[in-house]
Amino acid sequence: MPVAPDGGSGGGAGQAPRQRYLCSAAWLGEAGIGRDVAVTVAGERIAAVTPGAARQPGDILLPGLVVPGFANAHSHAFHRALRGRSERGTGDFWAWRDVMYQVAERLTPGSYRDLARAAYAEMALAGITAVGEFHYLHHPPGGGRYADPNEMGRALLDAGDEAGVRVTLLDTCYLESAPGRPPEGVQARFSDGSAGAWASRVAELAAGGARAGAAIHSVRAVPPEAARAVAEWAAQRQVPLHFHLAEQPAEVTACLAAYGCCPATLLGRAGALGAGSWAVHATHLDEDEVAALAASGTGVCLCPTTERDLADGIGPARALARAGAALCLGSDSHAVIDPFEEMRAMEMDERLASGQRGNWAAGELLAAAAETGHRALGAAGDGRIAPGARADLVALRLRSPRLAGASVECLAESAVFAASPADVAYVVAGGRLIVAEGTHLLVGDVAAALGAAVRAVLAD
Repeated sequence: MPVAPDGGSGGGAGQAPRQRYLCSAAWLGEAGIGRDVAVTVAGERIAAVTPGAARQPGDILLPGLVVPGFANAHSHAFHRALRGRSERGTGDFWAWRDVMYQVAERLTPGSYRDLARAAYAEMALAGITAVGEFHYLHHPPGGGRYADPNEMGRALLDAGDEAGVRVTLLDTCYLESAPGRPPEGVQARFSDGSAGAWASRVAELAAGGARAGAAIHSVRAVPPEAARAVAEWAAQRQVPLHFHLAEQPAEVTACLAAYGCCPATLLGRAGALGAGSWAVHATHLDEDEVAALAASGTGVCLCPTTERDLADGIGPARALARAGAALCLGSDSHAVIDPFEEMRAMEMDERLASGQRGNWAAGELLAAAAETGHRALGAAGDGRIAPGARADLVALRLRSPRLAGASVECLAESAVFAASPADVAYVVAGGRLIVAEGTHLLVGDVAAALGAAVRAVLAD
């Protein structure tokens, strides 16, 4: 078992401590698979990458195949309590939402922190080192206010710190239950009352140094003038702006009825499209909307395991990519937390829709799960094993039943199309070893933490 870094050697006063990880094999992006790759880390970032390196005293060995840490670009942490429970019976997205709202009603800052900490630890065990938390559960039940109006958001940030996973809090504006209708029931917890009140609250959070971006929940929950205010807030601060887009046909129909246009057109008129903006799902788009998203520089976050779990449909991912839109991945409802399955599903769903295999190469899928996902969270340049990138490394066992027999020239393909979180042996996040031999070094027994957290939320 590798020994966790103790600060490393070298580096004088005022310099970041250095540590060297020696990877048996590593995926180096366009350069392909490198053998015996030394990754020198200074503080949280990679200082040098040296293929064909000889072992040196003090090296931390990372056996198997090493890939960059994954970014889960779209998460609702409290949905982790729904796993299995939302699978009983039949129905559509809206029936599932009723079950989700029952959980949303129960959460307190303390129970949310515990649940998120355990969910983020599960992500770490799967090789995820950064997460975009699409956060709209802001206030107490009934729509009052905590003494600290950002208490729920801070609970999520603290949970990420305790699990060793970087959380970008995509603080979400949510003002209506449907166009022209005030929040109903549990939605009172979500609303700040106005875009101005939302901005004031989030500005206080960001002023404290939190990794905070902005989010427009959807065109059904945020009217155009408020969407414009959120988009302007994000642009002024140069932080990511995310929004649910065209997830459900009913959303598109309601937007057409209320505003006379499709959701992407409405958000474009509100100034929400553009570089730094990311549409989540984008499942029900026409050709003009695909072209508009790509032309504006808006990226798209696909959540394949959730989209199929909620019967949302298969979106135009290949058409978006051909038009030039950047694609990343998220686990959304956490029906599973498995970045390998998200990558596979991106390709496999397209195969089902198109009848064509090989829509994306394995390297393109790895880049969507890693480099593009980090960019969507405001960390352009991360998600690579390259100098200057944050030192996020994930080592996969190659002797598991899933990966045994993989040849060197097909390691990337084997990882994408066959691996699972059970194959993740070691995880380095920001230069720090947080998972070793499949054990989370900060949380310990993640299954026990998840069990306790879920039971606490669902207890009567």
